[in-house]
Amino acid sequence: MKLAFATTAPESARADALVVFSAPASGMMAAPRLVGADTLPGAAISHLEESLRALKATGKADEVRTLTGVPKVAARVVVVTGLGSVPAGEEPTHEAVRRAAGAAARTLTGHGEAAVALPVATPEHTAAVAAGLVLGSYRFDAHRGAKAQAAAEAPLVSATLVAGKKSLAPGVSASDLSKAVEEAEIVARHQCFTRDLVNTAPNELYPQSFAELVEKAAGKGVKVEVMDEKKLAAGGFGGLIAVGQGSVRPPRLVTMTYSPRKAVASLAYVGKGITFDSGGLSLKPPASMMTMKSDMGGAAAVAAAVLAVAELELPVAVTGYLCLAENMPSGSATRPGDVITQRGGLTVEVLNTDAEGRLVLADGIALAAESRPDAIVDIATLTGAQIVALGKRTAAILANDDELQGALAQAAADAGESVWPLPIAEEVRSHLDSTVADMKNIGEAGTAGTLVAAAFLREFASPTDDDPARTQPWGHIDIAGPSFNEGGTWGYTGKGATGFGVPTLVEFARGYARSRD
Repeated sequence: MKLAFATTAPESARADALVVFSAPASGMMAAPRLVGADTLPGAAISHLEESLRALKATGKADEVRTLTGVPKVAARVVVVTGLGSVPAGEEPTHEAVRRAAGAAARTLTGHGEAAVALPVATPEHTAAVAAGLVLGSYRFDAHRGAKAQAAAEAPLVSATLVAGKKSLAPGVSASDLSKAVEEAEIVARHQCFTRDLVNTAPNELYPQSFAELVEKAAGKGVKVEVMDEKKLAAGGFGGLIAVGQGSVRPPRLVTMTYSPRKAVASLAYVGKGITFDSGGLSLKPPASMMTMKSDMGGAAAVAAAVLAVAELELPVAVTGYLCLAENMPSGSATRPGDVITQRGGLTVEVLNTDAEGRLVLADGIALAAESRPDAIVDIATLTGAQIVALGKRTAAILANDDELQGALAQAAADAGESVWPLPIAEEVRSHLDSTVADMKNIGEAGTAGTLVAAAFLREFASPTDDDPARTQPWGHIDIAGPSFNEGGTWGYTGKGATGFGVPTLVEFARGYARSRD
């Protein structure tokens, strides 16, 4: 989608549609109040209020009304999108704006160009509108036939975010808002890249093809290296080999490196990339396999985040590790009871082959720790227990460092993604004790599954060099729930892949660079 900002009065913007924002008003018979559109001509405001009242519109979140014949407005139609509750005298939250813009974009299919009246003309609100428009316009139809694709209405092609010069927030210039649009579009576009990867059928997206897509997508600022199964075996990546050995499609470890000349910090992002998870010999029930093409959402988020950070030219070095494997049952598959040696030398008794994500992540985390970055962050669709604890829209954040956990939570809040910090309780480490190896890969059934998985991964962030006193800051984001939307559409989120995690990882890098500047 083509996006731009212009200092234009909303009523003068020539477009197929004009988008304005609304919020609930007090009083049972009151029409929703317009937010940021109070500079429209009086005749236009009166028409909108009367029409919204007649339609019994409320201004609640995800409510979108399309009106025609609005006087004194150049656009053919006016789309009114609800923000939800906005207390009097306060600005709407950035996430409310992002969600409302996304809901509007989903209804603008078939409209070539839209003008969007900014609810608040600040860089943050402008960025939220831009991101919502891109994400809300997303559509995945790569697997539909040519006839179906030709018959489908095209999504919104372009949008101009508009505000009159007098509406700009104090100290804010038009160039500030143009920059906000540009940067938000970069992040949202890469979030859509993640959605494409996750939505792709597993017969088309597997470790080798995933790696090839990343190589193709990488710009000149990102170096990509791919380790095949032979290099993985030689390098001691026992987790990736064990998980992938049951499939005819061998595993891969993709390293993406962005190294700006004046980097103020170095970060490592590690992503779980199980391109299809059958459970292996610990086979999942059929219904549980239906969405298991999405079990590589963490690796997809890491790939997109590294590319976005590079395009934004943030002054922080970021290395992404994509741990890619297909978990399948066969005569060569890992058996429950097998003992494997992970990168770094720790041995693991594999008692459940459906707890495979932690095995591939462990190799990636161990490799990342060898370069001694300022922080390691892994992201994964790791545990069903995360969904039990926090639901399908909120991710879990765990860490071995309180400051890092807080920084990740703040980055998510700034990015508009819902997360909740969880502890790695002291007692759960003993759940991983094995009688034959350094650890086993599962804990006690039905007990703190998300915490146990994090405790397992924490072991591999420990230093393996000559400085045992050094603690490697490490954080873990479990996105099992929010990575893939199986429910109805809402805001900028349609069915299928969400791209969750990309904004948080980018914002974390931005914030880390800012803190070291």
